[in-house]
Amino acid sequence: MSLPPGFLDELRGRLSLGQVVGRKVIWDTRKSNQGKGDLWAPCPFHQEKTASFHVDDRKGYYYCFGCHAKGDAISFVRETENVDFMEAVKILAGEAGMPVPERDPQAQQKADRRAQLIEVMEQAVQFHRLQLQTAAAAEARDYLARRGLDPAAQARWEIGFAPANGGALAHLTGKGIDQKLVMDAGIAAESDRGGPPYDRFRGRIMFPIRDARGRAIGFGGRAMDPNHPAKYYNSPETPLFDKGRSLFNHGPAREAAGKGYPLVVAEGYMDVIAMSEAGFGAAVAPLGTAITEDQLRLLWRIAPEPIIALDGDTAGLRAAMRVIDIALPLLEAGQSLRFALMPEGMDPDDVLKAQGVGAMQKLLDRAIPMVQLLWQRETDGKSFDSPERKAALDKALRDKIKLIADPSIRSHYGQAIKDLRWQLFSGRKPAPRKSGGGGWAPNSRMEAWKREISPVATSKASALGAGASAEDHLREAVILAILIAAPQVAPEFESALERMECRDPAHQDIQRALLRHLGATDLSAAVVQELGPDPLERVMGHNHVSISPGVRRASEPDVVRMCLAEEFAKLTARQGHAREIEDAVEDLGGVPDEGLTHRLRQAAALLDQAGRGDNEDKAEYELGANGARMKKDERNALDSLLEQINFGKGAQRPKS
Repeated sequence: MSLPPGFLDELRGRLSLGQVVGRKVIWDTRKSNQGKGDLWAPCPFHQEKTASFHVDDRKGYYYCFGCHAKGDAISFVRETENVDFMEAVKILAGEAGMPVPERDPQAQQKADRRAQLIEVMEQAVQFHRLQLQTAAAAEARDYLARRGLDPAAQARWEIGFAPANGGALAHLTGKGIDQKLVMDAGIAAESDRGGPPYDRFRGRIMFPIRDARGRAIGFGGRAMDPNHPAKYYNSPETPLFDKGRSLFNHGPAREAAGKGYPLVVAEGYMDVIAMSEAGFGAAVAPLGTAITEDQLRLLWRIAPEPIIALDGDTAGLRAAMRVIDIALPLLEAGQSLRFALMPEGMDPDDVLKAQGVGAMQKLLDRAIPMVQLLWQRETDGKSFDSPERKAALDKALRDKIKLIADPSIRSHYGQAIKDLRWQLFSGRKPAPRKSGGGGWAPNSRMEAWKREISPVATSKASALGAGASAEDHLREAVILAILIAAPQVAPEFESALERMECRDPAHQDIQRALLRHLGATDLSAAVVQELGPDPLERVMGHNHVSISPGVRRASEPDVVRMCLAEEFAKLTARQGHAREIEDAVEDLGGVPDEGLTHRLRQAAALLDQAGRGDNEDKAEYELGANGARMKKDERNALDSLLEQINFGKGAQRPKS
């Protein structure tokens, strides 16, 4: 049954999702804020004791952070009452006092029209398949054989042929189909010279395009004439076909991705067919255009991190760069793209034929994240031998990162770009300059200067060293131990845990395990099951850990929260100071001056003091740019330092 436009919107607007869900759950009054429509409860869809099921009553959506169930009032009733869509609508309409409208003739007429067009398309598919077996299609069959498609593969993909003189229009109307339907389906078109309608596809190999439900909605035709100006030609926009919202091989790829195959986005039909035939079943292609926002959303519904496999030529690289600009504003946590660039002059089909399945698998395994391709676009072939050029690079990258709507992803992109920038510029070692008498070699003097500003006069404890200090190592252990000891509070610190930079690989393993199992009733058991007992025993074995108030008083949530907040703030402050010193040394490029030497010495001393002074007057503190608590004189020293590094003279420090 078709409902009139606006009915469902009005129904959702009249209902309170909190009231609908409230019949099935008991709200957690400690976490919920009824006044703001922010409601939490144990999830009704899976067994749990913690309140991980969230209802946003103002927006009308629910989401479970445990089992990832999500939806609106209609989907909630469908799942909990085990009814179909229309029955759920009727239940909710009764509660809202809205009569369910009678059958809408206009909506039904539109649905019937679509069904007729789909039937026309299916008959056109069969017509073109039969034409491929005729004598007129001998050249087309030879071409497909040269491309590695035997008759069985041609049948699997329902490949057909449109004769040079057409024939589809006459065939379909001869079977009693109205000529207007044939034209509305995009198979035929009106002549602009006033003549009779003509076949759109002539002298082409025909690839049927199906929607996610497997219904034929359009065609892609490859010209047999090598001199034809349009090598590939797609169906026009029709009531069935919107090329910007469709994907070639959508349905089979979605099914294959659900079985664990990587979702690969190629450029053309033959690439998709070649990859699928070679075992990469979750392959799709856009339809004659650059990837659109709607196609990206379709891809992310299939898999969270599709791989864009583009041709290894200039056009392929340009296409990849366009995808980046479209994708950046749409990024969400766990939802991104990776890029597998083919060897120069080759497409995926060429790679499979010339190098085999193993070579393609290696290219997909080595697919790079989007942030690296963004960096490559802004740096390849460019020289950054002056402060102005470095500043231009910073500005270009900042402008791109600003496009990202999600603040957490934006922060991670900023850090990744900062790391890549450090790698680029720290590798540029200036040649030593010679001087007659009192000259100096920049490299050797810079090393002495680093030692001078180090807070501890030993190389092991240098703030410029790559490893974390012993204090940072212990602080990481304390944070991890408190989270394990107090699982009821741990989910509240998910964002801070996610941002924490663990230098110890063992701590990194525990950090990742904790993030995967936050919300588990027995968090310790879940981590032990994944990593074994040894990593946790080593963390808990530190004397400093065992005496931490957050561990000793793990049953007191307020104490735990205060301890975790303090430990995260101290660790972030220390690591932030260390990075600022590293950036300063890198950007100075071997030309220190006394003023900056003094400021860096101050910053290094402040790094050594980070985490001290817990009993000092809190009025002396303010929040740093990274959210950590800093003493005001610490912040002032670092701010004045930052004016001369990272973002150029006169630039402002970016706000996190």
